[in-house]
Amino acid sequence: MLVGVLVLTGALGAQDTALFRAKVGVVVLHATVKNGRGALVTDLDRSAFTVYENGKPQPITFFSRDDVPVSLGLLIDNSGSMRLIRPRVEAAALALAAASNPQDEVFIVNFADKPRVDVPLTSDLQLIRKGAARVDAIGGTALYDAVDMAQAYVRERASRDRKVLVVITDGNDNTSVTTLARIQEELAQGAIAVYAIGLFRDQEAFNRGRRDLEQLTTRTGGLVYYPADMDQIDGVALEIAQQIRNQYTIAYEPTNQALDGSYRKIRVQVRAPERLTVVTRAGYRGSTGSRTP
Repeated sequence: MLVGVLVLTGALGAQDTALFRAKVGVVVLHATVKNGRGALVTDLDRSAFTVYENGKPQPITFFSRDDVPVSLGLLIDNSGSMRLIRPRVEAAALALAAASNPQDEVFIVNFADKPRVDVPLTSDLQLIRKGAARVDAIGGTALYDAVDMAQAYVRERASRDRKVLVVITDGNDNTSVTTLARIQEELAQGAIAVYAIGLFRDQEAFNRGRRDLEQLTTRTGGLVYYPADMDQIDGVALEIAQQIRNQYTIAYEPTNQALDGSYRKIRVQVRAPERLTVVTRAGYRGSTGSRTP
């Protein structure tokens, strides 16, 4: 999405926030960089990055590597199959929230047959803790509907410029009205990164669920994790929190300013002595509109 002129309030620093207002002209990316060992690389400067849109280099107009606060949605599966592991999942979700930037705002969506926002956006960890605790795990898995509700909620109500959803589920969608294709389009237009933790019980469930989670995450600049057992879930949650806090923010003005509705592919390349991997959103649609990235 073309999202407009960059407006800064104050000088950027550890405690400052950059606001991006929606006017046609600027694309904003949040990029995670890792080395061959999977460790985060957080000390690169602007000159190391090149952004390509449909294969053509683009002029970078803004660059930052500060820990910028986010609006974070925790989407927790509350279906019947989660009953035995739900306490461990709640603990991992709370660990993720506690490890986030203190200025982050968090909301919680619990979902079974239907999703619902149990904790509105807040920075109060006590409220988050109360909202995460559920004892009524029952019903099916409306994963798509939960993501759809969460992306609409965060676009409409978030006060932070960066927006992230983290999905924790052990099953495959079986009750949603919303389609995966519709969600992908909405996520791309809203520039919302999605991370996921898949806690599949067996190989069959993994084979069926993997495709959906990877399609929900990889195109948005997020990642999906598959812990081998429940003992690993806390570590995965903390790794996601660390990634969110150690991203580069890059803005560029597309050389192609045509609002023709076409999908533009994005690739970010890093020049460094060692081989590095960059994770960011895969592209945007060059259409009119006024959503903030």
